Order: sequence, then C-alpha cells, then structure tokens
Amino acid sequence: MNAIKTALLLGLMSGLLLVGGQAIAGEQGLYIGLLLAVGMNFFSYFFSDKIALSMYSAQPVSESENREVWRRVGPLVAGLCQRMGLPMPKLFLIPDDSPNAFATGRNPAHASVAVTAGLLGIMEDRELEGVIAHELGHVKNRDILISSVAATIAAAITMMARMAFFFGGRRDDDDNRGGALGMLFMLILAPIAAMLIQMAISRTREFSADATAAEYTGTPFGLMSALEKLERGSRRIPMDASPATAHMFIVKPFSGQAFARVFSTHPSTEDRIARLSALR
Repeated sequence: MNAIKTALLLGLMSGLLLVGGQAIAGEQGLYIGLLLAVGMNFFSYFFSDKIALSMYSAQPVSESENREVWRRVGPLVAGLCQRMGLPMPKLFLIPDDSPNAFATGRNPAHASVAVTAGLLGIMEDRELEGVIAHELGHVKNRDILISSVAATIAAAITMMARMAFFFGGRRDDDDNRGGALGMLFMLILAPIAAMLIQMAISRTREFSADATAAEYTGTPFGLMSALEKLERGSRRIPMDASPATAHMFIVKPFSGQAFARVFSTHPSTEDRIARLSALR
C-alpha cells in the first residue's frame, strides 16, 4: 500500500508540473516544465549525496579512519547488509551532539549512511541496530531516489512559478481568462500543493523503512526504543540542519517547532511507534 501511495503521489506531482507549465505558457510551457524536471533530477541523482555529506561536515568511518566508531558500527552494518542483500555502504560520522542519522546515495551500490556523534552517545546496541536497519531500509526500498525525484519536481514547480511572476505567462488573446486563472494557480497554489505532496511522500517512505527495519532485525522493539530516545534527544539538542535536507533524517532535526502534521516531512513518533507495535 505504501508503494502504491508513493506512485500515485509522484504521478500527481508530475502532473501538477506539466499542467502548470501548460497553464503558464501553453504547449511550450509544458515542454519547459518537463525539461526542468529531467535536468534537475539528473543533477540530484548524481550529486545530492556529496552535497548532503559536505553540508554536515561528515567524516569517513573505516578501519583506518574513526576506528573506534568503525569497531562499533562496521560489523553491525555488515551483518545487516548480508541479511538484506545489500552491498556495504560507505559510513560517515557527523560531529554533532544532536542524535540523528540519514542515508543518501543514488542506488544501493553508491549508498552512504551517516550517524551523528550524539546518536552513538545515547543508543544501546539493539537501538543502534534498529536505526541503522531503518536507514538501510531506505537504501533497499530506493527511497533516496524517490525522495530526490519528489524534491526535484517540487523545486521545478516553484521555479516555474517564479518564472511566471517575473516574465509573465501566456498571452493568447482567445484565452486571456484561462491564462490568468492558470497564472494564479501556478503562482500561489501549485508550489503549496507540490510541497504538501512531497511531504506526504516522505512520511509514507518513513513508515516503509520502519517496517523494513523491524523485518530484518527480527523485532520492532529496538527501533521503537530508539525512536523514543531520538524524539527526546532532538528536542533537547536541536540540530542546525537545512530545511532542504530535513526529509533525509530518521527524525525531524528541528525540535520545538509546532508543525501541523500535513506540513511535516515525518510522521509523528507516536504514530511510528504505534505501527511498529502492531508488527509484533
């Protein structure tokens, strides 16, 4: 059901981009919208992982770099990858006291998993296993690519709205009223709709990664306990994170901000724990 919901939401967002482009500049605008989406997806597919890791000053973790972290995390990740049929990802440490983690990379063969120093400081081994399994679940389910595509299309819609504002829309004499309505839709409603759809996709993929983690660790309890600690820890020590990358983390990096659920990149921790509890 999560996969079907994601496909429908992506289709809706793509349709919004194409219809919006046509509303602004007719058939030419539709092609412009399509080219924007393809171009931005290409860039995101190949470079978003490097940008995200650089943004948070992520340090490589290996047998020769950050060896203490490797001794704790490396064997755990290797064991999970063997069970999940995944190649070993690159591992990174983010020097931040706020507990969190994310996975990135365009496919399983080019995946990276990053954890914060704060996460390692508060997690027991079974909880850490649950967090890592969740991130590897994103890799296995190709959620990184799905999220990148959704974010890119949303950005293209917003860019087209700005173009319409600065350069104007279609000028067809026979369709002035339709053009004006299309312009109003693209300027105001389309970017909001794109943002809401993108966030709905992100929430759906979090539920799927949670279920994948429970399946491959053999129990939901480790991740359930980890999510409770992450919720408390991220509220106590907020992370200085970019809103553009908020969807990547296992829990929202911004604490103390009262977002309505429909405007959140993540389901509530209570909902996630409730769903995991039902998997017992």
